Amino acid sequence: MADYSALEAILGYTFRDRELLVRALRHASWCNEHAAEKQEDNQRLEFLGDAVLGVIVGHKLMVRYPQLHEGELSQTRAQVVSEAGLSDVASKHGLGDWLLLGRGEERSGGRNKPSIMADQLEAILGAVYLDGGFDAAWAFVDRLLAQRIESVQLKGFFDFKTRFQEIAQARLKATPTYRVESETGPDHDRRFVVSLSVNGEEWARAIGRSKKEAEQFAAAEAHFRIEGGVPKDD
Repeated sequence: MADYSALEAILGYTFRDRELLVRALRHASWCNEHAAEKQEDNQRLEFLGDAVLGVIVGHKLMVRYPQLHEGELSQTRAQVVSEAGLSDVASKHGLGDWLLLGRGEERSGGRNKPSIMADQLEAILGAVYLDGGFDAAWAFVDRLLAQRIESVQLKGFFDFKTRFQEIAQARLKATPTYRVESETGPDHDRRFVVSLSVNGEEWARAIGRSKKEAEQFAAAEAHFRIEGGVPKDD
């Protein structure tokens, strides 16, 4: 096995089971070209890392921004863990240099593709979590993403309702519907709970100070579910 001590120094974590780290670096294209070796690619670790990252970033944002409610936290989390954001972090630390890619993917510039780099970062986090547990995963996120979490911008909202409607009509062949589930609080401080559904299936539920705000927050959460990030300005 190759020497990965330099990579571990970048990550700030030394693996007890080095094979987990190597698996996190194996892109599906590499495994397809080495099918005879029957080695697992990093997709399952990426799935796990994505879930762990969501929990850790969500926790950190709740602590840092106690004034934000669910919809605002969802939008802020989406900025932190967007594909563009994670790929920037991976690029900054040179993680793409360690990827195991197939020749075709290598020739097409896969080592610098945002989607591949973001998946690689999440796969490595999944490997750290399996090898060292939640505390090790927390420390990993602190090391690589703390600056991004600290600098996240709490700025005006994108028009998530319009964005998600466009996505839903294009991909799901349906228009989202919104429903006010409840209203609470005095007239000067109302809270509206709004659900968002597509084809009869609830995709998100959010709270806002007005129906319009709650609908935007619900659309932001639905957009996060289907896209995993914040849309770019036109």
